[in-house]
This record gives sequence, C-alpha cells and structure tokens, in this order.
Amino acid sequence: MADQVEKTSNQFGTFGGVFTPSILTILGVIMFMRSGFVTGQAGMGSAILILVIATSITFLTGLSISAISTNTTVEGGGAYFLISRSLGPEFGGAIGVALFFAQALAVPFYILGFVEALTTTFPEALPYFLPIGLGTLTVLFIINYVGASWAIKTQYVVLSILVMSIGSFLVGGVMDFDMEIARANWESAYTDGTSFWVVFAVFFPAVTGIDAGVNMSGDLKEPERSIPRGTLAAIGVGFLVYLFNIIVSGGSTLRENLINDPFGSLLNQAGPLAFMVIAGVFAATLSSAIGSLLGAPRILQALARDDIFPGLGFFAKGTPQGDEPRRGLWLSFGMGIVVLLVAGSGGGGGALNAVAVVLTMFFLFAYGMTNAAAFIEQFSRNPSFRPRFKFFHWGSGLVGGIGCLVAAFLINPMAAIVSLFLVTGIYFFISRRVLQSTFGDARRGFYYERVRNNLSKLDTYEQHPKNWRPTALVLSGNPKTRLTLTQIANWLGRGRGITTLVNVIEGRVHEKLEERAKVQAEIEEYVDQNNIQAYVEVVVSPSFREGLGVLLQAHSIGPIKPNMIVSGWPGRPRDYEEFARQLRVAHELGLSQVILVDHGLPDEPERIDIWWRGQRNGSLMVILAYLLTHNWEWTRTRIRLIKMLDDGETTAEAEAKLEELLDAARLDADYLVLESGDFASQLQKTSGDADLVMLGFKPPTGDRAEGFHKAYSQFVEGLPTTLIVCSTGDADLLS
Repeated sequence: MADQVEKTSNQFGTFGGVFTPSILTILGVIMFMRSGFVTGQAGMGSAILILVIATSITFLTGLSISAISTNTTVEGGGAYFLISRSLGPEFGGAIGVALFFAQALAVPFYILGFVEALTTTFPEALPYFLPIGLGTLTVLFIINYVGASWAIKTQYVVLSILVMSIGSFLVGGVMDFDMEIARANWESAYTDGTSFWVVFAVFFPAVTGIDAGVNMSGDLKEPERSIPRGTLAAIGVGFLVYLFNIIVSGGSTLRENLINDPFGSLLNQAGPLAFMVIAGVFAATLSSAIGSLLGAPRILQALARDDIFPGLGFFAKGTPQGDEPRRGLWLSFGMGIVVLLVAGSGGGGGALNAVAVVLTMFFLFAYGMTNAAAFIEQFSRNPSFRPRFKFFHWGSGLVGGIGCLVAAFLINPMAAIVSLFLVTGIYFFISRRVLQSTFGDARRGFYYERVRNNLSKLDTYEQHPKNWRPTALVLSGNPKTRLTLTQIANWLGRGRGITTLVNVIEGRVHEKLEERAKVQAEIEEYVDQNNIQAYVEVVVSPSFREGLGVLLQAHSIGPIKPNMIVSGWPGRPRDYEEFARQLRVAHELGLSQVILVDHGLPDEPERIDIWWRGQRNGSLMVILAYLLTHNWEWTRTRIRLIKMLDDGETTAEAEAKLEELLDAARLDADYLVLESGDFASQLQKTSGDADLVMLGFKPPTGDRAEGFHKAYSQFVEGLPTTLIVCSTGDADLLS
C-alpha cells in the first residue's frame, strides 16, 4: 500500500456518521419533485406497493451490509471495501471504480438540481446559472476540505431544515385530508404510456441512499456497530416518511395536480409554510451533494491503498489529523467543475440525463454485489463467516441481489447493459488473465479445467487464518472398526473442508497390490454406504512409520495440502517413544492434530466442553466445535468454554477475558470459570456429563512419552468422547 503513515482517523458515531448522510440522501429530490407524480399515476394502493417492493430490496441489501460489516474489521472505502474483502479485488475494484465515478459525478448533478430549483423559484437569477453552480460547488468543497467533521455539522443544519420542511407539508396534508379524495386516488390511473414498472423506475432511486452512510466506514468510531444500526434505521425512517407522504398526499390533493405539478402540490399542502418546502428542496439537493463529495474521495483513497490500479498511489495519502482524502477531494472538485462548465447553459440536457441513469445503475450493481458477497460467504459455509449481526440468511442475500439486477433492467434496460459492460470490462482489466477451456468428456473435461484453473489461482494467494478450513488426513485403518472416528472427521469437514481416510498397509508394494486394491474398494464402499464426504488413500510401506512420514510430506495437490491429522488414542501403545515421535513429526511438518478418545456419542448431543488454556490450541478447539454444531445432528448443542484461574487472577478478570474473547470471536457460547486446583478431579467433576470434551496438548519429548500417555489416559477416564487437540497456530479464532 502506497504512502501510508500513522494517522488519527475521525471517530463519528452512528447518528452523525451513518444515519444522517443516509437519510438525507433517501429523503432527497424524489421526495419533493416526483413522489406526488408516483402517487397520482399509480394510485395510493399501488404507490404503497411500489414503496414496499423498492424498500424491500434496499432492506435486504442493508441486511447483507450488516452481516459483512460485523464479520470483519471495517476500514475506509464503504461498499468497495466490503465487496473486495469478500469477493476479491477483481469484483471489489470493478465496483469501486464505478462507485467513485458515480459519487464524483453525482456532485455536479445534485448542484444542477439545486440551481435549477433556485432559478425556478427566483427567475431573475437565471442569467447567473453557471456562476451560482460553480460558487455552490466551491463552498461545498471548502466545507469538505476543512474536514469531514465540518461536513457532518453542516449536514445537521441541513437535516434540521429538511425535517421542518417535510413536517410542514405533512401536517398541512393531514389538516386537508378528505376521504372522498383518498377513495378517488386509491386506484391506478396511468397516463401517457406509463405503467406500474415505469412508475416504479421513477421512484426507485429514492431508496438508494444508504451508500452515503456506508462510505463513511473509515471515519466511524465503531463501524461494526454503527453501519448496521445507522443503515437499517435510515431505511426504516425513510420508509415511514414516504408511506405517510403517500397517504397524506393521496388524501388531500386531486390526482391531476399530483401528476402535473407534484412540487406545487407540496407547496399547497404546506399553505403559509410553503417557504419551508422551498427551503427543503434546497436542503435535499445540497445534502445529497455533500454526501457524495464525502464519499467519492474516500472510495478513491481505499482503491489507491489497495494498489489495485497502477498510478493511483498518489491518492492514498490522508491528512495526519482525520486521515482526510484531500487529494481525492481535489480530483472530485475538478471533475465537478468540468461537468458544470459543460452543462452551464442551465440544464443537463439529454446526455447528462443518460449519464445520470448510468450512475443509478452503478449504485444498483454495487448493492447487488454486496448481496452476492454476503450470499456467497454464508452459502459456502465459510467457517470464518460468523457475523455478530444475526438477522441474516443467505436467502435474503440471494433475493436482494436478484432484486437489484431486476430493478436495474426495469429502470432502463439499455443503461443497465451499458453499466454491466463497463463493470465487466473493469473486472477483466484487473484480473488480467485469459480464460481457456478445453473439453474432452463434456462434464469431466469441464470440471477438470475449472479445478485446474482454480488450483492455479489459489496457489497465488497467501494462506490466511481467516480462510482456514480443515484439510484432514484421517488415520482410519479399517473404518468399520472406527465408526466414531470417521463420523467425527466427516462432521468436521462436511461441506467446508476436505477429508481423506488413510490406511497404511505394511509390506512390499509389488507383493501387496491386490490387497491394496481390495482395501481401497472396501473403504470406498464404506464411504458411500455411510454418506461420508471423504476421499480414500491406501498406501503400502515397509512400516507404518515410513508410510505415514511419506504420506504427510507428499499427500497434496498443489496448494491444497493437509493441515490436520485425525487419529485414535492408543490405549496401550507398544512403543511410547515411537508414538511421541509421530506426534512431534506431524507437528514439525506443520499439521495440527486431533486425537479421538472414543467413548461413544449420544443420539442428541447438547453440550461441548472446551477446556481453555490458551489461544493457540483453544482457537482450533473452538473452531472445530463451531464446525460440529453446524451439522444437523449437533444443531441443539451449546459450546461451553471452561477456564481454571491462573495464579493471581480473580474470577471477575477471567470472566471478563472470556466475554471479550467470545465477543471478538463473534460466537454465541457459554463459559465457566473454576477455582485453581487439581486439574484431573476438576475435569471429571465438571465435564463428566458433557456430550463431547476437548482438551489441548503439546507433543511430548521421547523421555516424557510414557508419562504423557499415562497422564492423558487418567484425564479422559470416565469422560465422554474426548478430542485431544494440538494446533500449529494456523487456525485463529479472532480472524
């Protein structure tokens, strides 16, 4: 990342940092200039339906945003950051560029709307259209240049004006409400070739303002809390205001006036307070311009810091105080000047209107990608996807993504196609790779090619604890004699990792080929009959030790290498030192180890006890327990962390640490703190009634091998089935 130094970022809260920018954009120009038209054309009933459908799409997107933003450490860049961290830099960069241009070019468009409203109200100002526009842009630039805090304070003033303006025409409409007018305006009465979906397309941009708040992600004190709360609150408040306005306007104003003069209808509703409606139009357009001028430079700064495009490093730098993206602000200011000069005659013209529609498409595609990111994260059952926001399901992400795509084509099919083409072009520019497909067998050849391409791509990414998944070698031997071992391994890897059942046959390869083939077939049959998601590997070696050593080193396909061994606990090992040597070799080769002590499993397990002694082994144990609970057989199971007090540690301190740990890990689990004492007796007393117990261990040296085995044999005596776990540290619960 280019040109980054230690900086002090802004620390905005939910109201100022997220809710205010979002609600000001939602309650914008559509509220004043087109809401009455929608009600008049569609009728009150269909207008409410349009509002519900449009808000539902935004609400589902808000759920996706909330899920992603509470599952990772959120930095600057808004929707770009969320998408790029979920779907990768190609998708994120494509949407990020589109969003930057959408936000930057939206600034002069909102200013044009402000100046047009001003000159319509005061016709004598029309000759000064361009100077007023440039002056307004300059004032907004100065406000943002001083700092986001001043821009937010300015938005507070604008919000106050907007609230009074909306209140003036809503209260006036309530006072003039007439049931006869409401009944006459209830049904649809489309004119001039309009229809339900045409009117829907007119209204939908009103609900696409949530990006203004999300774009402030890098300036929030607690983005993981503020983004969900502020975004969903803005959506809810916006819905209620529009709903109330539809009912009030439809019951107080004749249909002809709603259709032909929606702004004048609001002035009439306000009566003597009509000047507040005029002030509201000014506030709505200026607030939207301020929000876009806040957002565009921050998106550009995030793109530059991720070093996705060559030449953007210049824009990565932020100010020491607040990390303000002033270089990007200058660029946005320059782009605004150019657009205003081109449109200086006093109206944007057809070309500007076409670009405005494309900008709306960019927002819709960004929302669609956000939904897709959340859908893929949960549908793929990624173990690291554990959002604190619990009111999300992959189905809502899927429906929201489809809704954004459908809305884009309903609003303007040609603009949607153009926008899709531009975003796709940027994607391929970033990815810089040529896709080649060769087909042998129509199905196998296709899948083989996809796997080959994906393996090559996967090999270019560094391993990260956030993406840890169990790739397990299960020392099953004859699995028919180790049912619990293979079932536990299956549950750990089902749908999330890769499991391989391993059997080592001692002997010479050329003498054991038939036996090897027979054993392989038997294990594969066992896998199929028991619905176990696992591969089978049978090797022949002069000794088990040599066979296991070769297998641990060589069993892989490119970047997919085993990271965990699952084996049984030897009741009476013939050679304690050999057993300890195997544990150390596996550990030194970078493989975590899970040793099963099989005491059977209940039909409906209800509790897993994890004895927490430290984050290294503890992280892997908690992740494994989390994976188990996502199998339908374990859905009713609760995870309980158990910690014995360290020397000098109080119960309150230990409980606080566990609470902090569970919060950081985004896990809903119980905990128990015990007084220090004899571990074995505490273990038996506390976890004897659990359904599964997890303990950590360190591989012993040769001279301690026998003592290690005796100690753990004593620990697990009288316990339910126990997993003894040793982690290499690759799995991090807090990632």
